[in-house]
Amino acid sequence: MAGIGVFGGSFNPPHLGHVHAVQAARALLDLDEVLVIPAAAPPHKAMPEGSPDPQTRLELTRLAMAELPWVRVLDLELRRTGKSYTSDTLRELSAACPDQTLYLIMGTDMFLSLHTWHEPEVICALAVPVCLHRTLADGSDALLAQAERLAAQYGCAPILLDNPVLELSSTTTRKLLALRGGAACLPPAVWQAVLDRGLYGLCEDLTGLSYPQLEAQALKRYDERRVPHALGVVQAARELAGRWGASPEDAARAAVLHDVTKALRGPEQLQLSQAYGIVNAPFDEAHPSLLHAVTGAEAARTVFGEPEHICQAIRWHTTGKPGMTTLEKIIYLADYIEPNRSFPGLDAVRQAAETDLNLALELAMEGSLRDLARRGIEPSGLTAQALSALRAERNIV
Repeated sequence: MAGIGVFGGSFNPPHLGHVHAVQAARALLDLDEVLVIPAAAPPHKAMPEGSPDPQTRLELTRLAMAELPWVRVLDLELRRTGKSYTSDTLRELSAACPDQTLYLIMGTDMFLSLHTWHEPEVICALAVPVCLHRTLADGSDALLAQAERLAAQYGCAPILLDNPVLELSSTTTRKLLALRGGAACLPPAVWQAVLDRGLYGLCEDLTGLSYPQLEAQALKRYDERRVPHALGVVQAARELAGRWGASPEDAARAAVLHDVTKALRGPEQLQLSQAYGIVNAPFDEAHPSLLHAVTGAEAARTVFGEPEHICQAIRWHTTGKPGMTTLEKIIYLADYIEPNRSFPGLDAVRQAAETDLNLALELAMEGSLRDLARRGIEPSGLTAQALSALRAERNIV
């Protein structure tokens, strides 16, 4: 099956997932070449704040693909004004290569939304839609239904390619870069260019920030849906600190950073751990989705230059441990009782927090262990140890 692959995107930044995708597409479709075409202004989304300009993204993409002689990186869309439409790109390519079959290569999300693009009928007339996906068993019904829809509406014959493409997105890569990780996501030449130019905030000095500055920077690294929780923890931590003799400023700083890496999935948590040089405990390694307390503490230290007692409060906010400091207890408890939460037993913990910090912490840990057991999730042994230590302090067996 000879032909030309067409692979577009914002490439913000170009990462190893992009490289693996073009390699897989060429091998699976037996393509003569693949045209990689960065967009100047993607029509379906705004470019995130702090993104490099189009010319820089083009240069980075050329670096990413430099070792693939059958890839050409084109500035075709950058030479246009306004938004970049795939239909216009395919018109140009079809006119320049009238005797070649064009294969439009995309991932699952793009394929599932293809019918909503600008001039989908033109796209499907000029190129064969190709969906690269990790496994047909995962979401196969939606993929097959979309292929049937496109065939029925536009008379095309979409191709679904089951292949081991690296599961990596530019969004995830940017999140890792913002936390001083991400090197393993990028081709070496791209990483070096990002580092040399200080792109994606990689060389920005975020130490010594006032609290308002810290909050603004921290919340940029959260998923938007989790921002209310973070601010609720800040509110609860300030109140608890004022009641129990800790610094409200320290409590607020630890609180706003406590979930700063939680937007990353398990594999990215492991990658960030490696970037930070963290040697994880066996339990953490086996449960990477819970690693955000470990990586969050190191991000507070490495990225934001926070003092050790604040980093330690972040480190222990999910499991607790025996011998917790007052600030560590406050952050654990604030995470549990913040005002956006609502579940059975919470009122009792909130009431206890007004008169007995250790009792409130006991109740919170007991509730956490019950919830984990109900969901069939293995708890960290540290929580049970912390609970035993608290009970011993109060002479409870």
